[in-house]
Amino acid sequence: MLMKSMEGVSSMHDPSEFVSIPVGPTKKVVVIGAGFAGLSAACCLAKDGFDVTVLERLPDVGGRCRAWKEGGYTFDMGPSWYWMPDVFDDWFSYFGRQTSQYLELQRLDPPYRLFMSNGRPLDIPDRAGDLQDMFEKKEAGAGAKFRSFMQQAEYKYRVAMSDYVRRPSLHLWEFFDIRMLRESLRLQMFKSQASHVRSYFKHPDLVSIMEWPVLFLGGSPKNVPAMYSMMNYAAIQLGTWYPKGGLYQVPQAMKRLAQEFHVKIKCGDEYEAQKICVEGERATGVQTAAGFFEADFVVAAGDYHHMEQHLLDARYRNLSEEQWSRFVMSPSSLVFYLGISKRLSNLRHHNLFFDEDLEQHAKEIYDAPSWPSRPLFYVEKYYKIVMERLERHTGQEIQSAVVIKRSYAMRDFENDYRSYKGNAYGLANILMQTAVFKPPVKCRKLDNLYFAGQLTVPGPGMPPALISGQIVAKLIKEHGLSPPFGLASSMSGRALSYWKFLAVVFVLLFLLLLFNSLHNLKI
Repeated sequence: MLMKSMEGVSSMHDPSEFVSIPVGPTKKVVVIGAGFAGLSAACCLAKDGFDVTVLERLPDVGGRCRAWKEGGYTFDMGPSWYWMPDVFDDWFSYFGRQTSQYLELQRLDPPYRLFMSNGRPLDIPDRAGDLQDMFEKKEAGAGAKFRSFMQQAEYKYRVAMSDYVRRPSLHLWEFFDIRMLRESLRLQMFKSQASHVRSYFKHPDLVSIMEWPVLFLGGSPKNVPAMYSMMNYAAIQLGTWYPKGGLYQVPQAMKRLAQEFHVKIKCGDEYEAQKICVEGERATGVQTAAGFFEADFVVAAGDYHHMEQHLLDARYRNLSEEQWSRFVMSPSSLVFYLGISKRLSNLRHHNLFFDEDLEQHAKEIYDAPSWPSRPLFYVEKYYKIVMERLERHTGQEIQSAVVIKRSYAMRDFENDYRSYKGNAYGLANILMQTAVFKPPVKCRKLDNLYFAGQLTVPGPGMPPALISGQIVAKLIKEHGLSPPFGLASSMSGRALSYWKFLAVVFVLLFLLLLFNSLHNLKI
């Protein structure tokens, strides 16, 4: 196992050496929500010299990535996978820091264990070369196909993470360039992950190994674009890591950095946002039970639907309730937090059970939402079914050793996080809910209100939430400047008509290019 060692935090850097104070009076920013997106935006803005206050209704920062402590046990309540370490490294480096100054990370080897049909345990190797060998043993020729698949997945990851996911997606013309038209085909935006995987592999074990990572995107493999095979690259090549002390240590690290840049963080029920106050075409601040917090800019980084539909007057909203109802949401989750009085055997840090049919499970969860008749589980779902199967597959008695038990489900997501329809992962990442088709990061009716988090770009998960905060911080920093971000508001009628004409031309070229490519590739 590889380790990243802990180093001193406060003694190495003086935050003032990284702050660039804007010309003129310091602008005030109020951020609603201290999850990953809110903390990311707050830190970036504070570094650029803004006076930032974060309001959080929960007792501490982290949003869904928080801890519950009971009876000497500590539980990560939300995310449990630390993937895409490069995104975290890039984020900390923006402040002149290193991730290792804040987190002690351990690379897991094996990263996880799969329980396949009949309960067969299958440890997934941490190194791509070893996994390639495993594929070849399972299916003749699959080793070479795995290498080709991963080369393509790496290309998608590099293109997407360096450019695509960092665009604010406020206007279609952000994507109207010849390179992007070509890339959209190479990124396989119009092919599903299921068909993409099956074009390479036939063995059911291999199909499951390559399909399951996209379940974190809130959609079934048959509906998620093959572009997201980049998740395979993230999982296999970049590795699965664990922060010592639990995943909730990540937002705690961000909190420490925020405080170094003098971000004011207010946590507790009295700091729950009650209303985004407006005068004219500008938000003036946020009202809470603890008082009014004046702002030159407001970043709504909580649940987008709640921020918009409950904190804003109807005339200022981007979307109506009817429009929200048309979005395809990710499912909610039923989670059990169990304290066990003994150490369990035959389990790894992460354990996924694919001993039942994945396709049927996805159909019952995503296509016709209902409680699955024979649920797959990642140590979740129905307690009795889970525990009996867990005991059977690991060959040990567990239920009598349970000393702490807590369930967490849809209503808890709604109550604790104001989660729209109790979703666990935001919008399902299907093609028509990608980029410009997501709820926009900027309020169209108010000049200084922005949104961040998993219901807007780039999407759900810890790394995308970090990037979402960065996108919003950049928009605020460049507020009022020239295109591309202020393009629509700064154009004359003639210029706007010109750009609309170009947009139509690009769309026609895109459709022609798409038709020819699909015909040649026979997709």
